[in-house]
Amino acid sequence: MNKGGPIVIIEDDRDDQDIFREVFESLACKNEVLFFDNGELALDYLLSSDVEPFIIFSDINMPVLNGMELREKVHENEDLRLKSIPYLFFSTSAEQQYVVDAYSKSIQGFFIKPSSFGEIRNTIKIIVDYWSSCVSPNCVK
Repeated sequence: MNKGGPIVIIEDDRDDQDIFREVFESLACKNEVLFFDNGELALDYLLSSDVEPFIIFSDINMPVLNGMELREKVHENEDLRLKSIPYLFFSTSAEQQYVVDAYSKSIQGFFIKPSSFGEIRNTIKIIVDYWSSCVSPNCVK
């Protein structure tokens, strides 16, 4: 995990992207925030870039390559798995089967998108603070 790396947000809804953007601005987050409209674009970036992201926030229901399919591809790729990038689902619903499937793919968190800006901001702040304090295998010197 690269604590100074970009925060990757995979979200096809432009309104939700705008909310994420506003949240990270309000938190004065120093990390670059990158948006991808679908899992395939995000996977292409993750596989072709030398940059190691700090955190991945992913929606589940997206066109082309959905969040579950993307998580599976990231988890199965040894190079990406060794980067220890926290992969979190941020979804409008948490059907039991989605939650079970997500955790079977070693997801690091599953969150239902709160309804208010303040709640979203608080949830994301807690997540970022937690992972900023966390130690991962590739950052222990």
